[in-house]
Amino acid sequence: MLKIKVGGKNSGDTATQDESFELTQKDNQWQIGEDIFDGDIIKLSDSLFHVLWQNRSFTVEVEEANIADKTFKLLINGQPYETSAKDQFDLLLEGLGMQATATKKINNLKAPMPGLIQSIAVTPGQEVEKGDTLLVLVAMKMENIIKSSGSGVVKTVKVIPGEIVEKNQVLIEFQ
Repeated sequence: MLKIKVGGKNSGDTATQDESFELTQKDNQWQIGEDIFDGDIIKLSDSLFHVLWQNRSFTVEVEEANIADKTFKLLINGQPYETSAKDQFDLLLEGLGMQATATKKINNLKAPMPGLIQSIAVTPGQEVEKGDTLLVLVAMKMENIIKSSGSGVVKTVKVIPGEIVEKNQVLIEFQ
């Protein structure tokens, strides 16, 4: 069994309202909410699909796919929707109250290339999440914003702005 929850904003004539529905698969049969899907899906490209269902035409574009988190950002007829997919194991874990989170804990941030530390955006003791800006490294006249690849707490910052660093030099240690 596969369950996909689709939620997003649908702009009507009056106010914007939240819309969500569930798409489930059981024994090679798909359901949208309580309705059995008996439509047609045509793949136009890797990220673009044309769907015919209940005498209506839908253009579905996959804008972003995060396979690890099982989340997707879609454009359905130009309206943005965010989805999350859960298979039978995810549903079982959720039923037991044990969400499967794949949060990556980081230990050290090493310089990806030689360069000059332009600025540092974190301090010791600060909590960071995946995607947070840690520092700016200038290499070959280009500013490279170095972001966190996971979550953690900054233990020590091993460099200062204006310092020249070598490739693989430890810049920040995490607890």
